[in-house]
Amino acid sequence: MTPVEQQPASELLREVVAQNAIRRAALAHDTYDPARGIGCAGERAEVDGCWVPRVLVDNTLYRLSSPPQREAMRLYDDFEYWCWRCVVIRDKITSLPIAFTLNKPQRRLVALMEQQRRQGKPIRVIMLKARQWGGSTVVQMYMAWMQLVRHRGWNSLICGHKHITSKSIKRMYNLLLNRYPPQFMHLKQLEDLDSEDATEQPHEEQPLRFTKLEGQTNVQQIEGRDCLVITGSARSEDLARGYDLKMAHLSEVAFWQDSTMHSPDDVVRTVGGTVPLQPDTVVVMESTANGMGGLFHDEWLRAQQGQSDKAPFFVPWHEIDIYQSPVTDVRALWEAMDDYERGLWEHGCTLEQINWYHHKRREYSSHHLMMAEFPTTDVEAFTATGRQVFGQDLLLSLSHDCCAPTYKGDITATDGHLNQVHLTPPFEGGKLSIWQHPEALHAYLAVVDIGGRSDESDYSVVAVWDVGERTSRLPAIVAQWRGHLDHDLLAWKAAQLAWHYHQAWLVIESNTLESTHDTRSQAPYLLQTLAKSYRNLYHRSNKRQGFHTNRATKQAAINALITAVRDHRYVERDILAVNEMGDYESLPNGGFAARKGKHDDILMTRAIGLMVMSEPLFRASLNRPTDIHTLTRDHWQPSLF
Repeated sequence: MTPVEQQPASELLREVVAQNAIRRAALAHDTYDPARGIGCAGERAEVDGCWVPRVLVDNTLYRLSSPPQREAMRLYDDFEYWCWRCVVIRDKITSLPIAFTLNKPQRRLVALMEQQRRQGKPIRVIMLKARQWGGSTVVQMYMAWMQLVRHRGWNSLICGHKHITSKSIKRMYNLLLNRYPPQFMHLKQLEDLDSEDATEQPHEEQPLRFTKLEGQTNVQQIEGRDCLVITGSARSEDLARGYDLKMAHLSEVAFWQDSTMHSPDDVVRTVGGTVPLQPDTVVVMESTANGMGGLFHDEWLRAQQGQSDKAPFFVPWHEIDIYQSPVTDVRALWEAMDDYERGLWEHGCTLEQINWYHHKRREYSSHHLMMAEFPTTDVEAFTATGRQVFGQDLLLSLSHDCCAPTYKGDITATDGHLNQVHLTPPFEGGKLSIWQHPEALHAYLAVVDIGGRSDESDYSVVAVWDVGERTSRLPAIVAQWRGHLDHDLLAWKAAQLAWHYHQAWLVIESNTLESTHDTRSQAPYLLQTLAKSYRNLYHRSNKRQGFHTNRATKQAAINALITAVRDHRYVERDILAVNEMGDYESLPNGGFAARKGKHDDILMTRAIGLMVMSEPLFRASLNRPTDIHTLTRDHWQPSLF
């Protein structure tokens, strides 16, 4: 009996111990034998006691070939067998050279890449890494398989955040070449296997090795395969230009520096324009997390939403075999576990894994730092940075209520009359999202953050709140319009949406109108015209219409949002709002701003809305009927704006 099984101190602990034994047995039951093809990726069939890829069994040539020819064909089409048969790596614990047998996370990654390859698709993956499972190793060996076995002239790029990162990856390749089995150095192409022995090695050919390409310090050639391996850092946007690349391994992308001289986006765009969209081409973007925001985080979110060419791949810490330690006292561990660690138990972790996590946390000054290095979920991995305004755990909690809208389309008014406002039929790409339609007895607030007219400028956002005052509910986001529009048309759009939601209070953030050169002279006219017809328009204490964001009011609004997020005082529906909060930073001068290249348009509608809802004038307005005139499109003179 193990020490864990000797602790039947209570009924609860007995149940925990019994469940833990089941989980440990499931982890231990890992039948993986790449030599026989057991537990390997892809559809397989048995031939002479080995499970080989189905594509080989369906090939008449394979069935008629000699054993050496069959092995050559299997090396060509069975990556996991090739790793076991031909690849030597250094063990992470002993540093000794060992045969490369894939671990569980590596096998899952290979299964993803092989699925794409067997479907005839380009192989495209974005990988969010935890520590010490060999993600970079398996990617590099997969690319080596393409170059040494499947193709000639299959040039590759290894690009890290620093040149030393690329060189360390290439050292793995060097070890592979130095210890590559001589009998497999010059395999014939698959189409030649019917004419001569696949393992025949011409005497004039030299062993596989790197040689420097003349005049190119960062470009090496693999003799005998006509392949180039290019190494470099993300600081050079021109690294991939001028080469016929078929593969790219982009490493630690979250740490690529973004400056006026060097842009990570330029490197990725260059690689994307160089590597063709054809079978067996490979692009893998991988990194450990480095906070929310930035190129890598953006690409990860796009991949999760199905908007990227890359498939997302994440490995939680508990999937890595080495992260567990024996438990000698179940009661002591169980009583020492906090709510997060109890959550790990509910998640399915073993006590041995939780025991490792419990003690490893002591090495870090905060749990956030631990989660960045050893994430349980992908959201955890993008942990808070030192300047991030909103903590990662709070954003995770806020995101729980986010969901797809029930309606996606737009709002319009027949003949330009507000009393004939209606929603368009739903359509893909609609700028208006609705999570909850207007309900009787509910009070609403509409907040407008004005952006620019062009697609390259900031977005304009109209957010509608259910303030919850009359229903004893938390304030909640129920609708949102987001897009680019001329400012007079935006005001009309906001009025339509506010009217639709029971003539909601309409709060227009007026800075853009009052400061933009081409609209400054028209701002009073626009707001006053709107106020004459729509009486439920917010005005400041000096009777001027609109919410003016200055240093004092912005500080107050952001503080209101920080408090509401911290204390769970409102319900968010749009995940884009959560993402903007993840990109929001404290500035050295005490102010706040979105991270470079990011937006805060949605965020400001939340901050202003929460601040306005706390004002006595607004709260008093909830107890009196609205005073609204009929507003028609005839009030507007677009030529003035």
